[in-house]
Amino acid sequence: MHIRKQRLLTPGPTPLYPGALQAMMASDIHHRTEDFRRVYQAALRDLKEVLGTSHDVLVFCSSGTGAMEAAVSNLFSRGEKVICCSAGKFGERWVEISRAFGLETVVLEAEYGRAVSVERVAEALAAHPDARGVFVQASETSTGVAHDVRGMGEAVARTEAIFVVDAITGIGTMPLDIDGWGLDVVVGGSQKAFMIPPGLSFITLSPKAWQRAETANLPHYYFDLKKEKKNADKGESSWTPSTSLLLALGAALTYIKQVGMDKLIENAQLLARATREAVREIGLELFAVDTPAASVTAVKAPAGWDSGLIVKEFRNRFGAIIANGQGVMRGKIFRIAHLGYFDFADIFAIIAGLEIILNAHGFPVRYGTGVAAAQKVYAEAAFAREAALA
Repeated sequence: MHIRKQRLLTPGPTPLYPGALQAMMASDIHHRTEDFRRVYQAALRDLKEVLGTSHDVLVFCSSGTGAMEAAVSNLFSRGEKVICCSAGKFGERWVEISRAFGLETVVLEAEYGRAVSVERVAEALAAHPDARGVFVQASETSTGVAHDVRGMGEAVARTEAIFVVDAITGIGTMPLDIDGWGLDVVVGGSQKAFMIPPGLSFITLSPKAWQRAETANLPHYYFDLKKEKKNADKGESSWTPSTSLLLALGAALTYIKQVGMDKLIENAQLLARATREAVREIGLELFAVDTPAASVTAVKAPAGWDSGLIVKEFRNRFGAIIANGQGVMRGKIFRIAHLGYFDFADIFAIIAGLEIILNAHGFPVRYGTGVAAAQKVYAEAAFAREAALA
């Protein structure tokens, strides 16, 4: 009660891997030396391995939005038609970036809490055979909904369009077969499942995407994919890199390889399932109507409540930082994250805290109700694993 440790329970930034923090202390190396080239080349190799792709992977010193912008400015020409799936604040960002660069944008909008279906994407492609690209979020963090990127990828692959996926919170929380599912461009960010501070973005590019880069004529300078690829092949970044973050990334990737990407995904999915079971048992309602994401669970505030009260109470009582809703959902939902360096003890604690907060403000909950539901998910998974190993 008198000592409160700050706990990040947001979908970005997320809790930091301790080994990555320690690695950052060795950042006093020059970025045009062989020492740095070894670090950089190892990070690029490990990114490809962790992401499970043979496609090129490039790194920018920016938030994920920088790589999103790079995908638009390097692969399209002014006036070209694209299809944007918009099911939340980050889908709206694809629309905004596309329009900012003068693209003709066909918007497939889904109500917050729902996903854009594969069928709608296929219909839009049929109705707009001149579409040059399709944009979507693998995991729409603002609403806690996941898209069927595999089905969408199959639909896009039958056309001349390229498929551009914001997987910033999808990586490490859901299966993503980049090569096999036809994901031509995949965007990631450092402060999510990679468990390091904000400041790095990643982008994968298929041969089909690179072909598009040869004819695209939109302006770009810092986010120049061809220039970045040329320098990356020599073990260098085009511009002054964040040496400390790249060292942190190297340590985090080593850890992820030890755990296994499939296990990292399973961890997020189990924590998300435990959270969903717990909040339902407490008597709250999930916000996601369609397939819920494993990156974050969005929960409706009790009737008549402002979700900001719950966010504030977590911070003031427990030093815990959870996320409010975004945009029009602010005050209506709160969001609990599960991606990266989270474990079941985090979930037990956050659900116990939620029970206390609800009771303190007149929403009666029998203490331990939600925690028991989360414990049950843990016990079933842990005991099944132990039995399989016996």
